[in-house]
Amino acid sequence: MKSPFYFIVKPMEGKRYSNTGDFGGVELIVSTSEEDFKFSNRYAKVIETPIGYTGPIEPGDTLIVHHNVFKFYNDMYGRRKSGMSFFKEDLFFVDFEQFYMYKKDGDWVANGRFCFVEPIETIDSFIYKPFSEEPLMGTMRYPSEYLKSQGINSGDLISFEPDSEYEFTINDKKMYRMLEQNIKILL
Repeated sequence: MKSPFYFIVKPMEGKRYSNTGDFGGVELIVSTSEEDFKFSNRYAKVIETPIGYTGPIEPGDTLIVHHNVFKFYNDMYGRRKSGMSFFKEDLFFVDFEQFYMYKKDGDWVANGRFCFVEPIETIDSFIYKPFSEEPLMGTMRYPSEYLKSQGINSGDLISFEPDSEYEFTINDKKMYRMLEQNIKILL
């Protein structure tokens, strides 16, 4: 079974939500809210690629998807429903704008106009900063192809525009997903 336009995916570990944590060998639920986007599963396993697709993604690869792909919603009568991406059972449709990165042969690759930046700790200065991360600065980890063509590579220190951070956890590290136009300065 293939779709003409969409990737067909399953949520990783068969779970729509990543709302549990391991604390001393005991798995505990850390959030019971289906509304909180922070606990929506964002990892998807590719089951099928679109008809005629000739890109690098193959069945079995992993995608980082939008938080709404697997979420449940309540309709106007309070009934629990699946979102627009739901196909059947544990299968979902994902288009090219709903995934931001894919894992190919163990390496993450940014998709399309998206890139991922790791925040950095505050830089020691004479000015007191009441936070743990330097605002509007980070280390480029997964640049888009366009950013690479402009000389911005993984490991480069960059500055980005305000309110462009969309938080993810990649390889157990906090990352910000951004659009390539959100990157403003190569430092």
